[in-house]
Amino acid sequence: MKTLRLILGDQLNLQHSWFEKADPEVCYLMAEMRQETDYVTHHLQKVLGFFGAMRAFAQALEERGHRVRYLRISDPDNPQNLPELLDQVLEAEGAGSLEYLEPDEYRLDRMLADYAEAASVPCRMVSSEHFYTSRSELAGFFGGKKQYLMESFYRMMRQKHGILLEGGQPEGGQWNFDSQNRKKWKGDPPPPPALEWEQDLSPLEAELRDAGIDTLGKGRAEAFPWPLTRAQSLELLEYFCTRLLPLFGDYQDAMHTGVPYLFHSRLSFALNTKMLSPAETVEAALAAYRERPGEIHISQVEGFVRQILGWREYMRGMYWQQMPAYEHQNQLENYGALPEFYWTGDTRMRCLASAIGQSLELAYAHHIQRLMITGNFALLLRTDPALVDQWYLGIYIDAIQWVELPNTRGMSQFADGGLLATKPYISSANYIHKMSNYCETCAYNHKKRTGPDACPFNALYWDFLEDKREQLASNPRMGMMYRLLDKIPADEMQAIRERAGEVRSNPDAF
Repeated sequence: MKTLRLILGDQLNLQHSWFEKADPEVCYLMAEMRQETDYVTHHLQKVLGFFGAMRAFAQALEERGHRVRYLRISDPDNPQNLPELLDQVLEAEGAGSLEYLEPDEYRLDRMLADYAEAASVPCRMVSSEHFYTSRSELAGFFGGKKQYLMESFYRMMRQKHGILLEGGQPEGGQWNFDSQNRKKWKGDPPPPPALEWEQDLSPLEAELRDAGIDTLGKGRAEAFPWPLTRAQSLELLEYFCTRLLPLFGDYQDAMHTGVPYLFHSRLSFALNTKMLSPAETVEAALAAYRERPGEIHISQVEGFVRQILGWREYMRGMYWQQMPAYEHQNQLENYGALPEFYWTGDTRMRCLASAIGQSLELAYAHHIQRLMITGNFALLLRTDPALVDQWYLGIYIDAIQWVELPNTRGMSQFADGGLLATKPYISSANYIHKMSNYCETCAYNHKKRTGPDACPFNALYWDFLEDKREQLASNPRMGMMYRLLDKIPADEMQAIRERAGEVRSNPDAF
C-alpha cells in the first residue's frame, strides 16, 4: 500500500528516521502555498529563505533515492491550500495512507487533525524528532502552578540532560551567569565578518513577484545570506563555536549601530526549520568550551545553552500549554495602533530607526533589540498586541508562531498579565543608553523627560507606569519603580503626561 508523507516548510530534518532508507512505496509531498505566504505579510527574505531551503531539501531527498512530489508557488496545478492539496495528491498517487510530522503551529495542527478525522484514508501523526521535550512536558513539570518560571524549568532540563553539571551541581557554582552577560560593546574587540554564502535566489524572487506575493522589507536575492541546506547550517554552527562563542555571553545584550550581528550565532533560522537540531547545537558549543577552557569561559557557553535548552524549549511548552486562548490575551487592555515607521524605519529616534531599519534590511534583530527597543516602545504606546504579533511574525526570518507568540504576548507585551514573565520588560532611555551607542547620535536627549528634545521613551515610561498602576503596582518587582514614580513632583508629572500624550497621539511625528 502506497503511503503519502507530508513535509511542511519548517520540517527540513534530514536526520529524521523517515529518511534512513528509501522506499518506492512512499512519496514525500512538499508545497509552496499562498496559504502560508498570505496569512500575514512576510519579509521577502523570509519567503525566499523558506522556499529556497524547501527546494534544496527536496533535492537532497531525491539524491538519496526518495520519491518527492514538489509543488512550486507558480505551478498551475497547485491548489495553494493544504486540505485541497492533500486530496489532490492522495488521489493522484493512489495512496492508501497519509503520514505527517507533528506541526509546530497550532493552526496547522488543527487543520491536519480536522483533515485526518474526515479523511477517506488512515492518517497518522509522528514525532518531528527535533526538540528536547514533548509538547506537554512543560505543562506536566509545572502541574497547575499559577506562574511558570523559566529558571525552574531550565534547571530541570540541565539536570535531566546532564548539561554543565559537576556531581549533580551546576558547573561554575551557579546555574545562571546572566549577570555577566550584560556588557556594553564599545567597538573593541571587533566582531569577525558574518559568514555568508554565494547563492543567487533571483529566479525565485521573480517567481514570487510574478505570483503576486506581497512581502515587506528588502531582498538580498543575488547573494542570499542565510543557510539553505544542512551543510551550510553546520558550517554556520562551526563558525559560531570557533569565532563568536568566546565573546557571545559578554555581549549578547549589547546593541550597536552598524554592527547588526555582533557575536550572535544567526542559527535561529536553521534551528526553526530543523536543518539543525537543538541537541547537536548545544553539544557543539559544549565541545568547543571543553576543548578551549582558557579561551571560552563558562559564562559564554552557559548564556548560549540557556537560550536553546532553556528559553527555546520553554517557549514551545508555554505555547502548547496555553493555546488557543493565548493568542487572544490582552490583560493590560491595550488597543493602540502600531506606528507607520515600524514598516519604514523613518523616525528620528535613533534606537528605533536602527533596530527597525536593520530588521527591514536583514530580516534580523537580536533578542534585546526585539524586546527592549521595538517591543518596549510598542508596549509603552499601549499598542494592540495583535498588531505587534503580526509585525514580529512577518518581519523576522526565524519567526514561526510557536516561538514568536509567547515571546511577543508574554515577554514583550506582558499581555498575559505575568503568566510567562515576572514583570513587564519596559524601560526609559537610561537602559538603552547603558546597552548601546544609539543615544550618542540621536536627535533626542536621553537624560530629559520633557521638552521638545526629550527622549520620547522617558515620558512614555513614567506615563505608562501611572496609567497601569492598578495592574502593576502590586507586582513586587515593580515596587522600586513605583516608589520613584511617587517622588516625581506633581507639576513635573503633569508635564511628563502631556509630553507622553503628544507622542502617543502622533508617534510618527517623532
